[in-house]
Amino acid sequence: MAVDQAPIPREALPPRWGLAEHGDDRFIYRHSNPPIELIADSTVADRSHPGLGLCRCWELRYRYFMVDRAITRSIGRVSTRRAAVDGLLECMRRIHDTVSAVDGPSKVDDVLDSVRLSDLVPQGLSHSSTST
Repeated sequence: MAVDQAPIPREALPPRWGLAEHGDDRFIYRHSNPPIELIADSTVADRSHPGLGLCRCWELRYRYFMVDRAITRSIGRVSTRRAAVDGLLECMRRIHDTVSAVDGPSKVDDVLDSVRLSDLVPQGLSHSSTST
């Protein structure tokens, strides 16, 4: 994917979400009210099982801005950029559907805890690819 092309097309974003930063190894989407950022960073896969052979993975985090500080928490890790894009988009949708401007970081935390990144992993090969 070209660096100048957004990971998530603008028309696919839930209302009030926008791209804040974009590079090969990192992208950030921002929502103004509640003030939150969703972050995807390519990082070393130091906690993955050695048998998987992964040297890089994507860590998803969120940053919630308060008047005097910012709270940053991990959402989880996924193995591919595509899964990172899908994960952030699912987080945006959940926040859009559930969190209001008056809710605080604990509500955001509860909502993002309900996102199952494992649901973004394909469940095996398709039938056509297993046929000979």
